Amino acid sequence: MAPKVGLVCDTGWDGGHPVHRVNQEYIEALRDGAGALPLLIPALTPPLAAEELLAAFDGFCFTGAVSNVDPARYGGHAPRDPALLDRARDAVSLPLIRAAVAAGKPVLAICRGFQELNVALGGTLLQHVQEAPGRMDHREDEAAPLEVQFGPAHAIAIVPDGLLARIAGTGEAMVNSLHHQGVDRLAPPLKVEATAPDSQIEAVSLPGSPGFLLGVQWHPEWRWAENALSRAIYAAFGKALKSGKW
Repeated sequence: MAPKVGLVCDTGWDGGHPVHRVNQEYIEALRDGAGALPLLIPALTPPLAAEELLAAFDGFCFTGAVSNVDPARYGGHAPRDPALLDRARDAVSLPLIRAAVAAGKPVLAICRGFQELNVALGGTLLQHVQEAPGRMDHREDEAAPLEVQFGPAHAIAIVPDGLLARIAGTGEAMVNSLHHQGVDRLAPPLKVEATAPDSQIEAVSLPGSPGFLLGVQWHPEWRWAENALSRAIYAAFGKALKSGKW
């Protein structure tokens, strides 16, 4: 049986009804790239217990989203647009990340999930990366077609001898870039695996973790089968889910 991977949903509204959702690209990449059975975790209030979720799943993927992590979770200043918060997702994701890491469950964290990972383990975020001294604008052109928005945007330098270097088999790659928030202070247990040309952290791992853990700021789920690095990431995650090795 395929290993079960849980994806925490975003919350929103559709026709006046509350909904829980995950973009299809994440689901298909896990099914086809990692050989997993993707199952959605609703961001209910009160949240589902992390202990119950650990018992139900073999691993977890924390996806990207239009929402941001509540700055109150890391001691940041009040957000400019509170409508972009998803506190219900925070309440599920952050405890679940800590529990999954402690239990050695494989974790793949993408974009917002990458930021959740940093916050859950004690780090902070830049709320507007493009306004930080020395940082470039990592946002996409929202007026452009999706193929352009999710197309290669900048290079990353992959740290030698790290987890991502072993997965990628190379020291550099081109990635897409669709974020305005990013890592500020790195959570103490995390290790930098890749950086953008402006030194913004783009990937992290957790040395000594009993389970696979990789966080990336870009979107490997977008047309994953057409990108060598994305294929390698999902294959490594799938191997960890099935065998505990990667």
